[in-house]
Amino acid sequence: MRSLSFEIMVVKLMAILLVETALLLVIGHVVLANNSNSKHERPQKVTTTIRDNFRRANGVIKSIQSEDGDIIDCIDIYKQPALSHPALKNHKIQMEPSYVPTTDQTTRKINRAKGKKNKPSKSEVPLSVIKQIWHKNGSCPEGTVPIRRNLKTNNKAVPIVSRRYQRSFSQLSQNNTSNLLRPNHALSVLRTDGHAYLGAQGSIAVYNPEVENPDEYSLSDISLENGGPEKFETVRSGWMVNPAVYGDKKSRFFTYWTSDGGHETGCFDHICPGFIQLSKNIALGVVIDHISTTPNKPAELMSISIYKDLDTNNWWVDSGEEKIGYWPGDLFDELIKNAEAIQWGGDVYSTRLETHPHTATAMGSGAYSSPVDWLSGSIRGIRILQNSMVWKYPDWASPYADQVNCYDNNLQVVADDPVFYYGGPGSGGQASKCP
Repeated sequence: MRSLSFEIMVVKLMAILLVETALLLVIGHVVLANNSNSKHERPQKVTTTIRDNFRRANGVIKSIQSEDGDIIDCIDIYKQPALSHPALKNHKIQMEPSYVPTTDQTTRKINRAKGKKNKPSKSEVPLSVIKQIWHKNGSCPEGTVPIRRNLKTNNKAVPIVSRRYQRSFSQLSQNNTSNLLRPNHALSVLRTDGHAYLGAQGSIAVYNPEVENPDEYSLSDISLENGGPEKFETVRSGWMVNPAVYGDKKSRFFTYWTSDGGHETGCFDHICPGFIQLSKNIALGVVIDHISTTPNKPAELMSISIYKDLDTNNWWVDSGEEKIGYWPGDLFDELIKNAEAIQWGGDVYSTRLETHPHTATAMGSGAYSSPVDWLSGSIRGIRILQNSMVWKYPDWASPYADQVNCYDNNLQVVADDPVFYYGGPGSGGQASKCP
């Protein structure tokens, strides 16, 4: 009996020991796992802290993820990229222009005296502010400016300009389809020159034209220029589809500048320093929300004004009443004085403009010019600034097209205010006359 009881006791003790051992093993495993996890977590926390500190050091206050894939960083206005340009080392940001041009000298003086904003008269085309998709997901706080994070950009992939005119503009025929005005560029523009210009304005219909190849682009914009054939200076702004720069085929608001014909200086948006941003609402290089669609719908417009501040020599860019920012006069040698020429219209870049087959990259809406609001590319409210500092239609302006069979234009007077229509399909589409 005793022997049996003893054996039962031994078995119970062994069972207890086995249970305790198993518990110890489980506890040890959990402890080791926790320690292991903590070792992995610490570097992650440190990395996050380093990244956040780096972003704060570079002025990033807030980031907004746009539904189109862009990331917009709200950056401290005093830490924006432009201020790293060597010519702007001691630049003091001009928070607002010294004056706001208007179409009537008397009204401008009265409004300035009363502190009122200048509103368009009944005869003027209403100015439309650029609408952008990222606005749906947030806004930047006061004291910051929205800068598109450059995830897929390649600024040097395709130059927006190669060289300026090889001969006098007046010597070129409207029907000339060879010897492009600019190599690899097909223009369909309204142009005025021969005077000293201090600004240009227009409301551009926004479309999303087909761009056939990744190394091609299509744009519609306003351009002001000065300087010699090889080292000319330009500031320009509008919308463009440029896969090489932006990584997709969406229509985006852009700015561009160069002080040497695009050889060494200048670039798009904020990809390199130069443009001083003031607006917290409009970002450069960002997808435009409202795109014109056909048929039978009025064109979606974006209004652009580019003008020189006589007090500072800075070139300002506005959209409607919104002051977007400026190019400092210190960037230029010739434009610091004035512009010699202005262009409104379309530009297609391709190495297949005088080849067969011709590129199918389209201009404007992708349709040939037509005096119907919803059919073709158009620019209305065309204005210039001269010494009077009052917006007016130019005394002389002439349409020009490199390849009228591919991209044509016409200028029509509508409601006593000329409208410039332009565009074309390239070699794409059944209606194309392009070789």
